[in-house]
Amino acid sequence: MVDIAYIRGQFPILETKVRNKYPLVYLDNAATTQKPFAVINALLDYYTKYNANVHRGVHYLSGLATDMFEQSRDTVRAFINASCKEEIVFTRGTTESINLVAHSFCKTFLTKQDTVMITQMEHHSNIVPWQIARDNFGFKLDYLTFDDNGELENLKEKILSVKPKLLSLCHISNTLGTVNDIKEIIAFCHQNGCLVLIDGAQSVAHQIIDVQDLDADFFVFSGHKVYAPMGIGVLYAKKDILETMDVYHGGGEMIKEVTMEKTTYNDLPYKFEAGTPSVADAVGLAAALSWLKSMDMPSIISYEDSLLQYAEGRLKEIKGIRIFGNAKHKSSCISFLADGVHHLDLGTLLDAMGVAIRTGHHCAEPVMQRFGIEGTDRLSVAAYTSHQEIDTFISSLNKALGMLR
Repeated sequence: MVDIAYIRGQFPILETKVRNKYPLVYLDNAATTQKPFAVINALLDYYTKYNANVHRGVHYLSGLATDMFEQSRDTVRAFINASCKEEIVFTRGTTESINLVAHSFCKTFLTKQDTVMITQMEHHSNIVPWQIARDNFGFKLDYLTFDDNGELENLKEKILSVKPKLLSLCHISNTLGTVNDIKEIIAFCHQNGCLVLIDGAQSVAHQIIDVQDLDADFFVFSGHKVYAPMGIGVLYAKKDILETMDVYHGGGEMIKEVTMEKTTYNDLPYKFEAGTPSVADAVGLAAALSWLKSMDMPSIISYEDSLLQYAEGRLKEIKGIRIFGNAKHKSSCISFLADGVHHLDLGTLLDAMGVAIRTGHHCAEPVMQRFGIEGTDRLSVAAYTSHQEIDTFISSLNKALGMLR
């Protein structure tokens, strides 16, 4: 049972009055989640008691900061059930994690005869890095399409015919809300010699992630989608793959020894963590994951699913609303358009009433092109979203449509 009042009480920003008038109704969680006191206090505590650069420092504060940084890595490892913390690489977010793999994996493992496969429902961050890598390294890039309901088409047939070396796809679509059956997809790909990268940016806060059970080769996510600070993210990869992959960035931390002639690279995971890390944000990420785990994730997941069904039901009561993404398994968000109304105009009027949604193409232009539209309005839920907020959203939506139609 979810105590929504208790959860909401831990997020101070939810007390905001928009323009000193309307209570904030925050339904833009697929873009970024708000932060609980547990995270805010962890950041304050770090900066007031432990702040120092990590690793190799002999002084007291550096030792404390290093311990906290590595404890945060172990918290991430436990949260996604990686086999060891050498498999956890801290990055700036999902985007950098995918760029790292697109560069280093493709440089190390692929030839011009090989193919990487992505899907039509990906965020730009899971499209553009592969296009850049294709242009740099010369391999082939192919993609899977999706049907009118937002479900992938002909995946097995395409894998068998194209024989890609890597499939990179989202766990949950940030526009359609489609939950892809990644465990089944990974198993099939592995049977056919294909590794799999899972973009977990939209799933890590809404699903229980066990990378060993999934047998994922790569799993990436961002802190700011899971109640943690912006600017911190994670690349999980199997240790044997990381050990073989070439480095990505060069500089401090990722080295073991440097001469004017050559460099010897550091051990995992540090060989992929060039430069001064975002220590406080890693601590904040650990605090967020610990907080979420303490909230009983199965109950949160069940609550969010029922909330999303409620919101979709209320939307369908309104004449002229078209929902994009009607897959059998959905989570996290709903994208929609109102007949005769521009998505930006609707989002602007809702904002004037204190309701925050996302408008536009959501960094997924191929999805919009698939439906022949410019963009959508998108609402997305979190653990702190209430049924009352959904009702307020629907009421405000009706008022806005009355002005625009």
